[in-house]
Amino acid sequence: MRAILPMAAALVLVGCASAAMDTARGGKPTAQLDSQKAPELVAQCIQFSWQKEDVFGDDASGYLESRKQGGLTVYTREAESFVDVYPQAGGTRVDYYAQKNDGVALQRRAAAATCL
Repeated sequence: MRAILPMAAALVLVGCASAAMDTARGGKPTAQLDSQKAPELVAQCIQFSWQKEDVFGDDASGYLESRKQGGLTVYTREAESFVDVYPQAGGTRVDYYAQKNDGVALQRRAAAATCL
């Protein structure tokens, strides 16, 4: 029973994050970035950079999942920021989305840019 409760809570959070991401994808990305690296390497780098507690403190989080449409998504709790990472000719495209235009969102964008 104790194992079921955390899994159920995680599924609820993923569902909420997914809805927020789908809504954001209906608009224009906050930023579009390109890389010559492989999509998997870029996505993992972004995930690890967003998990750094010394940079983001309590906001440090980064979850990585594959997309049904292809590519990968890295997102934070409640999908306040997320990136869609796609293969493209000659490398990778990164679409960055942020719900807010604040210091944390700018830090996440900068952290993502270091992975290119």
